[in-house]
Amino acid sequence: MNAPKIWKLVPAVMVCCVVGLASAKLPAPPPVEPVKAEEAKKKTADAAKADADLLAKSQDRVADRYKKQNKTVAASTTKVADKKK
Repeated sequence: MNAPKIWKLVPAVMVCCVVGLASAKLPAPPPVEPVKAEEAKKKTADAAKADADLLAKSQDRVADRYKKQNKTVAASTTKVADKKK
């Protein structure tokens, strides 16, 4: 396979372009007003608190189901164990 020399250079040029784009710096973000920043922090904190509350409620439900299931399983295994004696 004799490829023309130009086709050997194409991958090298593409790699150089990708490296150049990846190393480019983004411009600095515009300055944010302190009032808006405080509101954003407050909204984020409220959302995190609400998420934590929902997570705690769902964990409590799962724990209750687990305890309920294991209570019935434990009761049935003790009955079987008592019958074997």
